[in-house]
Amino acid sequence: MDLDDLVAALRAAGCVFAEDEARVLLAAADGDHAALARMLAERVAGAPLELVVGYADFCGLRIAVAPGVFVPRQRSALLARTAAAELRPGDVAVDLCCGTGALGAVLLAGLPGLEVYAADVDPAAVACARRNLPADRVVEGDLYAALPEELRGRVRALVANAPYVPTDEIALMPPEARDHEHRVALDGGADGLDVQRGVIAGAPAWLAPQGRLLIETGRDQADRTAGLLAAAGLEPTIVTDEEIGATVAVGRLTVRA
Repeated sequence: MDLDDLVAALRAAGCVFAEDEARVLLAAADGDHAALARMLAERVAGAPLELVVGYADFCGLRIAVAPGVFVPRQRSALLARTAAAELRPGDVAVDLCCGTGALGAVLLAGLPGLEVYAADVDPAAVACARRNLPADRVVEGDLYAALPEELRGRVRALVANAPYVPTDEIALMPPEARDHEHRVALDGGADGLDVQRGVIAGAPAWLAPQGRLLIETGRDQADRTAGLLAAAGLEPTIVTDEEIGATVAVGRLTVRA
């Protein structure tokens, strides 16, 4: 198969970005025709491209992915950029609800002196994140219960791409997400903010003075997320990037309770 054959097969299967996907498959196969045929069959059958090739390109890094684990979306680049803007060598950053650990990996790659930890409640996500981050810095547990106690009050940037899809809207998501990612990585409860509430409520105890909690949220949820931040004693701001359709709510700890 050449590029044109791949594009035709992918387009017939309904792949919107058939040309781009064909190039990714060719590169991943690296001349192995049997592997290329297998990957094409998996993609045509509906498997996400990232799972077919085993990685996702995110913020210039190749992030290992795994079945069931939330695949990093390009819109989360805003979360990584915003978090990185105020970090310095020696600071502590935490990637909460980490999935593949992509956010933590991007922060660490951009600032090698950073002290990065990651946590997730899903064992599959923890195993995957340990492929993208130092394994001893990735812990399993529910939100802050997973973190080492010595981090309390020391975190300069706490990044969280917590699930924020309302339960009733999961059925409307693309099949690559709803059929291939664990429910725990998607379901944000009735209004999409249930996990955010837990993240925000616990954040002040873990943030350093002037530390920030940064949460990816939906455009129509941003005001409510900001309200939750303010109610927790954090100074809220909203950052958006219209080009990639991203919204991040930032809460800064200005006064320790």
